[in-house]
Amino acid sequence: MLTGATGQVLPRPSQVRCVFMVKTALVAVLVAVVLSACGSVGNGGPQAGSPSPDVSSIPGVGFDAVVTERNTAVTIHAGQKVEVVLHAASGMDSWGNVRSSDTSVLTPIPNPAATAMRGVTLAAFKAVAPGKAVITASAGALCSPGQACPMLAVLFTATVTVV
Repeated sequence: MLTGATGQVLPRPSQVRCVFMVKTALVAVLVAVVLSACGSVGNGGPQAGSPSPDVSSIPGVGFDAVVTERNTAVTIHAGQKVEVVLHAASGMDSWGNVRSSDTSVLTPIPNPAATAMRGVTLAAFKAVAPGKAVITASAGALCSPGQACPMLAVLFTATVTVV
């Protein structure tokens, strides 16, 4: 068979050329399968069915313990630091007035990571002497300006035992 433009003879279809094309296609599919299988085992996270740790239950850098809405009792040693991480509930303002009931046992300190996302309140305390102290915080209803607002407050308490 001649081509119109060059006058050259095209090769006849042969089994060799067909086998080569099939092998090339199979190699390409095999490479694609191997490459896609490299990342399909898992994402490095916890296995399915195992509980993942609550991020806010892990102490921040420089802290020995953390207090949250779910973890309201901790025991630490004198000299250790505790971080308070409180999340505002839906319809409530951010937590405020985070205080220790006994500053001779648990004294407030500046929190170096005090930049928190909206609705999260951070506070930090250092255990200075053995004893027991209660950390308290309060939050009110989140109301729009110029509208009637219910006069309610929520109180948070956590017990810190210093040994």
